[in-house]
Amino acid sequence: MIKNIIFDMGNVLLSYNPQIPLDLYCRSQEAKDIIRRELFEGPEGGQGDYGYISNLGRYEPVSRRVPAEFHSELSACVKGWDVCMTPVPGALDFCKSVKNRGYKIYVLSNADNSFHDYFTRFAEESFFDGVVVSSDVHMIKPELRIYEHFLRTFGLAAGECLFLDDREENIAGAAAAGIRGYVFRNDYEKIEKCLLSK
Repeated sequence: MIKNIIFDMGNVLLSYNPQIPLDLYCRSQEAKDIIRRELFEGPEGGQGDYGYISNLGRYEPVSRRVPAEFHSELSACVKGWDVCMTPVPGALDFCKSVKNRGYKIYVLSNADNSFHDYFTRFAEESFFDGVVVSSDVHMIKPELRIYEHFLRTFGLAAGECLFLDDREENIAGAAAAGIRGYVFRNDYEKIEKCLLSK
């Protein structure tokens, strides 16, 4: 029986779309293409998720791979990339609904240190029964150990948890820990009607 619902953050609770800061801060398509590749798709993202580098700490290593003419735009994207992080439609209503029905709700997210600043656009962290951010524990999904750490931290039984994430590999990682998962596709209504009715 499901008693606990675990939410990924990006594109489950808050929308993540790097095109938004690129369009806002970059003046040319060339700048957008380079900064997308080097900042948003470069290795520093993973290092940030592990907590080995801060959000602002990404600028220096990424700037070495970006032409100097685009450094001001790169800096703006590093500092303001989270402008795109806005609540996913229906997410807060879903969280409130299941919480009112007695489910415990949690967050398990791959994110860098800036998570704790922008997450309040969705809700205060205290709204949830527990939050684990990868950069705080130096582990990331889909590694088995982060799911095991999560369960131990909150004293949860894997078989009583449902995990919602938009990435199939993270759902597979949860399954390895015995946690039932669902690949989220902006379908909160379907989840509430089908999965939680069982």
